[in-house]
This record gives sequence, structure tokens and C-alpha cells, in this order.
Amino acid sequence: MNKREFLKRTFLASSGMLLMSRLDTVATSVSILEDVPFPQPALGYAYNALEPHIDAQTMEIHYSKHHAAYTKNFNAAVIENNLKGKSITDIFSNVSKLPVSVRNNGGGYFNHNLYWEIMAPGAGGEPANEVGKQITTNFGSFAKFKEDFAKAAAGQFGSGWAWLIVKDEKLQIVGSANQDNPLMDIAPVKGTPILGIDVWEHAYYLKYQNKRADYINAFWNVVNWHKVEDKFALAKLA
Repeated sequence: MNKREFLKRTFLASSGMLLMSRLDTVATSVSILEDVPFPQPALGYAYNALEPHIDAQTMEIHYSKHHAAYTKNFNAAVIENNLKGKSITDIFSNVSKLPVSVRNNGGGYFNHNLYWEIMAPGAGGEPANEVGKQITTNFGSFAKFKEDFAKAAAGQFGSGWAWLIVKDEKLQIVGSANQDNPLMDIAPVKGTPILGIDVWEHAYYLKYQNKRADYINAFWNVVNWHKVEDKFALAKLA
């Protein structure tokens, strides 16, 4: 066997081993590699990192298929509609005047970015610091906040999201259909989202089937309150 053939076989073997172990590695790949206005951010943790609360297969399909498709289609819509150079908040503030492809795919892109970011392995628990105090102020207690948020998420008809937003320096729970969000000018209640849960069936159906409430309950075990705190602080400055 010559050196070239040896290197080829070694590469193929190592690639196979890497494929077999991908669920145990950090999912840092970016599905959009071209020079696009809005690349898909790396997930930042392994597909199986949120187990047993969110399973690895759901995470992989959700991130690498659904989110990747929204990212690809959003960038295509941005370029097609001469929106390159505009921020996503600028786009959302005028989304009612733009083609539905911008609204649907832009929402899918942004919403998932936030969703991945406010979850983490070894997270959960009860928030402290300013966001914890504000939750108590606005909802009476953390337990009451969880109850109200779960009710909004479970009660969202069909596909959509439940959000914790900052509006006038106060916290408020709102829902949105499909891939809409509170930054869009079409939102009934506008504000800055700092926490969101995806209640599309593809977010939970492999593990929880039709038991959306069980998925919502499990979600609290992976909420990264440190990241939510950061978003809360930034939202108050806006």
C-alpha cells in the first residue's frame, strides 16, 4: 500500500469514528458556511448535553435541519429583498411591509438563536440577582411565574412560542403563533424577549409525544438563568 492510499484509508476510518461519536462532541459546526448576512450560530454544547430533559435526537434534528433551513431561507429572503446590511431588529420593526418569507424565516432564525442560548447543561433552578427580583415583583413569586408561563406555553394553539419579555422595564409573559416574536411590528404586545420556549411539535414530539405539558415542565431544568440575566440587563438599557 502506497502512502497516498494509506492516508486515504486512515481519513475514511477516522471520519467514520467521528460520525459515530458526534453525539458526544460539542455541536460547534455552523451549517451556513457562505458569506451570508445572518450565519447560523454554533449550538455551543453537545446534542445530548440537555438529556434527559431534551433528547439528543430531537436536538440534532431541530438544530441541524429545522433551524438550518430557517437560516438558509432567511438569508435568501434578505438578499432577494435588498435587506443586506440591515439589523434583524430593523427588519422586524418593518416586517409587516415585507414578504412573508422574511417574517417566517427571520422569526425562525432569531427565535431559535435565543432558544439555544437560554438553555445549558447543568442549568435550571431558581433565578437570583435582578431578574429573580423582578420576577417576584411582577408575578408575586417564582412559582407563580412558572405557573403563568407554563399556562401560556401550553395554551398556545397549534405551533408557536411563549415568551418572557421586558416592556417598560417590567416583565411580561406573552405568546406568539408560528415563528412570530415580540420584536415584530405585527406583535399584539411588543417587547424584548429574554426567555422563550418553542412549542412547535418538532421541539418535543420524539420524547414527549402529545404531552406538551411534560416538555414544558422539563424545560425548567435546562434554563440558563445567567444568560437570561444578561439579556434582562441589556433590555433595560435599550
